[in-house]
Amino acid sequence: MRIFRCDHCGNALYFENVTCLRCGSLVAFLADRMDLCAIEPDGEAGLGLYRRKSGPSPRGRQVPLWRLCGNHAPVQSCNFAVPAHDPNPLCVSCRLTRMLPDLSVPGNVQRWWPIEAAKRRLFFTLARLGLVHTDPPAGACQGPIFEFKADQPGDQVVTGHSNGVITLNVAEADDEERLRHRVALHETYRTLLGHLRHESGHYYWDRLIHRTGRHEDFRRFFGDERADYGLALQQYYNSGAPAGWQDHWVSAYATSHPWEDWAETWAHYLHMVDLLETAASFRTRMVVPGPGVGAAEAVDDPFAGGMDDFGGLVSQWRPLTLLVNSLNRSLGHEDAYPFALSAGALDKLRFVHDAIHRHPGAALDETAPAPSRPEGTFVGWA
Repeated sequence: MRIFRCDHCGNALYFENVTCLRCGSLVAFLADRMDLCAIEPDGEAGLGLYRRKSGPSPRGRQVPLWRLCGNHAPVQSCNFAVPAHDPNPLCVSCRLTRMLPDLSVPGNVQRWWPIEAAKRRLFFTLARLGLVHTDPPAGACQGPIFEFKADQPGDQVVTGHSNGVITLNVAEADDEERLRHRVALHETYRTLLGHLRHESGHYYWDRLIHRTGRHEDFRRFFGDERADYGLALQQYYNSGAPAGWQDHWVSAYATSHPWEDWAETWAHYLHMVDLLETAASFRTRMVVPGPGVGAAEAVDDPFAGGMDDFGGLVSQWRPLTLLVNSLNRSLGHEDAYPFALSAGALDKLRFVHDAIHRHPGAALDETAPAPSRPEGTFVGWA
């Protein structure tokens, strides 16, 4: 995620900011422009409409207007804006959420905010990769649908994906609960954003593999997804990952079934491009410690022409994760990225990279038949 700049005073802005701490301007993310901008009420257009604060438009040109997302007011739960022409009261991210837990229950509002914040970060990366529309026509929803649910007596919510719908147990927003699962399931990397990236992988498997008929290509790298999913997960939770799994998979959980292998690899690819974009935004320069150290090289923005060279992404990814982990250790924290990618795992990451970039538009094609897994299979994460 890149660092933004207030276009009124030039101060650095983070993606979640709602005001500029230097000039006090109201700021909002304009998804149709993919930018976080200073805005101000438009006195001529009417109540509730805003224009960019960076200055008037050239004479004779209509001034673009926006309104704040319908979820902006409650605890400032969204900082996205909606183009004035869009009839949907919710922004392109919030409209993808079709179910929330009972917000009158104590704690659920506090859980909802970080979940939506993580989803907006997911949306940003998917939009940068051309996988979701940033200004869909007629207020439409485009992308995976999200349901955020809380456990009820006799009904435990399982995080997972089925037929385009991603379900998340809102308990994952509680640090204590997430840590308990992390320890119990030996998952050293378990975050809200990681969950959503993983589950989005199942959605895009349907779009980029199933709809396009690339099953045989997929099976050469990940195995046969027609293997019994329920039985495969039961075997994994009973016996764990096979010995030497690090040679072929990005994580232990990826060994459970080809669908989970793809979703874990997909999530890692999103980690990769997001972290590289962040480093490039800070104009990070790196040298790799060891013999024959060369001159420091700038980290390239993967969205600024670097997507054609997967090898280049990997060559910068490895020292960058070393840097990030070393910084964490300096502060007494665990590694931020506790993985070491093998040649086998990198081959799968390259396949994900190619699936995204060699078939532009496939994920946005609404005319293709809707995908369907056998018997509406729910692919879940305990």
